[in-house]
Amino acid sequence: MSTWRSLPQEFSLVVWTIEMCGRYNLITDTEALLRFFEIQDNLYGAIVPRYNIAPSQTLPIVLETSQGRCLVPAKWGLVPFWSKEPKTKYSTINARAETLVKSATYREPFKYRRCLIPATGFYEWQKGPSGKQPWHVQPAHSELFAFAGLYDRWHAEQADELRSYTIITTEANPLVRPIHNRMPAVLQREDYPQWLSSDPVPAEALLALLDPCPNDWLRAYPVSSHVNSPQHDDPDCIAPLERKTPED
Repeated sequence: MSTWRSLPQEFSLVVWTIEMCGRYNLITDTEALLRFFEIQDNLYGAIVPRYNIAPSQTLPIVLETSQGRCLVPAKWGLVPFWSKEPKTKYSTINARAETLVKSATYREPFKYRRCLIPATGFYEWQKGPSGKQPWHVQPAHSELFAFAGLYDRWHAEQADELRSYTIITTEANPLVRPIHNRMPAVLQREDYPQWLSSDPVPAEALLALLDPCPNDWLRAYPVSSHVNSPQHDDPDCIAPLERKTPED
């Protein structure tokens, strides 16, 4: 039978300590996404279901502009505007909520360039005696949700502008903690306007939005190692892993 919400004892032996959210999915259509995020201007184009999104790929993010909410393409892995080249020497796919205010890479985007990252789920890998077990974590009560994100724009002479983004991570809530010690900061829908606001917002108010979301917002279940390869981008990535119970 499939395992939902609660984590079976066999998967609670040890927590994987790599502090990274490195895969997610966006399994929806254009109309549903535009409606959910109240998009006024779609510069991204048609939404194609993505089952296994990996760093360096280009995905839609939501910005607030003078014309309202806008859906735009951006590359996963933030490149600061001040970088000498369109890449970094360190990973910028995630930004820790606890260090945003002090980080040279993220403090300015945190003040002025915040975004929403549309998603329908994310993956985390739990380390156990027999290897790393992937888990799929998804909204419990809706199709879509949004990670808190930051974006930046990089450009050089005779070079096209590069828009890129990072996913903010926070401490794992009790549901995710047995799987992984970090998770994306999932925003409440009613907080989207404040997070996207171009008006000055105190850092303390913004950081309060990045606390781990409640358990009942999410459900989690194990999936097969098919999702391990970023070359796999199909429904098998989210298929629940069937596991026999002792009674079977």
